[in-house]
Amino acid sequence: MRKMLILNGPNLNLLGLREPEIYGHRTLANVEALCVAHGERLGVSVRCVQSNHEGALVDEIHAARGTVDGVVLNAGAYTHSSIALHDAIAGTQVPVVELHLSNIHARESFRHQSFIAPVAIGMICGFGVRGYTLAMDALLSHLEGDR
Repeated sequence: MRKMLILNGPNLNLLGLREPEIYGHRTLANVEALCVAHGERLGVSVRCVQSNHEGALVDEIHAARGTVDGVVLNAGAYTHSSIALHDAIAGTQVPVVELHLSNIHARESFRHQSFIAPVAIGMICGFGVRGYTLAMDALLSHLEGDR
């Protein structure tokens, strides 16, 4: 059975409360349940982790090497600032799909820069919570060699 890690960064624990006009009304618990259920339909084991701490996210990516087949990463604001996450992904070579609930390219200019994109296999953005299942589908397709 394939294994995926759904890794959420800072402030995603506030989903449903923080700026619902941008991020929607679903909570992180809703998102995690959606991912686990979608994984069951795909025949994929899913583990969900959220941290507001950059080092904890780096540790999760390091631990993913050899234990999961790939990662769906919503790095939140660390997308635009974390060379450490970039280096962790590059160093472990775990396939990562970058995910954003909002369309980062239609927002403030500082959100247009991603330190994750150069080491990710792809990016999903702007589809809200549905982006998680899209990212999982894309990751599974990549793992199965569909290009």
